[in-house]
Amino acid sequence: MAMLITGLGTAVPAGSVEQNLAYEAMQSLCCDSDEHRRVMQMIYQGAGVNERGTVLLQEHNGIPADVSEGFFQPRSDEDDRGPTTHARMVKYEEHALALAMESCEAALAHADQDVSEITHLVTVSCSGFYAPGFDIDLIQELGLSPDTARTHVGFMGCHGSFNALRVAKAFVDADPKAVVLICSVELCSLHHHYGWSTEKVIANALFADGSAAVVCRSAPEGQSPIQSKYKMIRSGSHLLEGTKAAMSWRIGDHGFEMTLSQKVPSLIEKNLGPWMTSFLAKEGLTIQDIAGWAIHPGGPRILDACLAALSLSSEDVAPAREILAQYGNMSSATVLFLLNRIQEEPRRGPVVALGFGPGLTIEAMLLNSEI
Repeated sequence: MAMLITGLGTAVPAGSVEQNLAYEAMQSLCCDSDEHRRVMQMIYQGAGVNERGTVLLQEHNGIPADVSEGFFQPRSDEDDRGPTTHARMVKYEEHALALAMESCEAALAHADQDVSEITHLVTVSCSGFYAPGFDIDLIQELGLSPDTARTHVGFMGCHGSFNALRVAKAFVDADPKAVVLICSVELCSLHHHYGWSTEKVIANALFADGSAAVVCRSAPEGQSPIQSKYKMIRSGSHLLEGTKAAMSWRIGDHGFEMTLSQKVPSLIEKNLGPWMTSFLAKEGLTIQDIAGWAIHPGGPRILDACLAALSLSSEDVAPAREILAQYGNMSSATVLFLLNRIQEEPRRGPVVALGFGPGLTIEAMLLNSEI
């Protein structure tokens, strides 16, 4: 039984900051020398990001010279690593629901979906935790049935929404009456790192806040067709052998800490093509048959690696570069922003969504936009 995506919705914070101002404001938190400042400026300029949303600001470019609304205070000494993880999680609990609500309401409206028909809620986040969580809050605030079944996909990184869609597909396959609401909310700006580390400065330059939601349901045979944006055909996952240290995401005392090896783009370029060829062949397709690509923009070098590995054109990765420039990397929510952008364009045919995460893992979805 096919699963249809009938609605998508996205949300970003009211507060945002342009990349050059983010560098000016945050260099004092990371840099210990003029050389550090020079390298940090190059990283921020080369990140492919023009502007990013953050719940720590109340308006566009509202960031003061040294702090973000008082949360990220100037370093007291070179050992200062900023707010504790507890303080960051307090901010997560304070702000997660509002973004999640906005994206869910947009997705439900896009699908013209009656909330009383929602049977399952799947939530996604790798940037914060609390319990009862925002899944409980969503049920109460959206007016979903108290019998709504809940599943949380946590701490899986940038490909978390792929896993959520796979879970939704299982629910729909098991029950043709199932209607699943997926909501990803990521507040990555809470995890800005203090002190000098090239890997962590790269993360500081890329990540942002955002939320995206999707409504999914079955397409029962013999009934009136349901208006949809995509039909999910197949999903796939591939773990690259010997790459466990290439990317990680761990809980530290001062926020969640990312490590990102400089080898990640070359690993993707080497391994993605053969696996994608095999993945598409299961549906009788080739790379050349794909009408649209929703590639998670982990950074410009990741997109360049995909372009080279799959022999794509610049136009194929243009939507991903546009999302990165406009919003930054919003972790698991980003691919849903991309799918929302692509479905607005007048293209029909197979669409492939791609994401990468700790492991090193490749996650893929094959969808059909010819509905």
